[in-house]
Amino acid sequence: MQAAVLLQKMTIFDDEIAARNAVAERYAAGLPKTWTVPALLAGRTSVWAQYTVLVDNRDAVQQALQAEGIPTMIYYMRPLHTQPPYQNYPQVPGGLPVTDRLSQKVLSLPMHPYLDAPTQDRILAAVNRAVAA
Repeated sequence: MQAAVLLQKMTIFDDEIAARNAVAERYAAGLPKTWTVPALLAGRTSVWAQYTVLVDNRDAVQQALQAEGIPTMIYYMRPLHTQPPYQNYPQVPGGLPVTDRLSQKVLSLPMHPYLDAPTQDRILAAVNRAVAA
């Protein structure tokens, strides 16, 4: 059953990737310039499983977006090297301070191929209000 569904989905796969790239381009153009947004090399595309940005005041922004009914996600709350299966792996002296710092800034915005322009405009407006607050 799953294979039958996935085979059918393959017929629209290229269109879905194009739609995800269009959503990512709109985000990149409309998000605050103080945020670090994902970037692709010229001529490349992504399937954009997530659209993850770096935000200095992540928790406040996430709460403000949640208050407006906009779902966000932090997929990697803890860096890999701090998780139990990896805690005993060797690390460079001084640990991984960049990884630790970035793990406190990542925030993923809604991303899917059916994210229409009005919905994305609502997300962008809420993001900009949260940043201005």
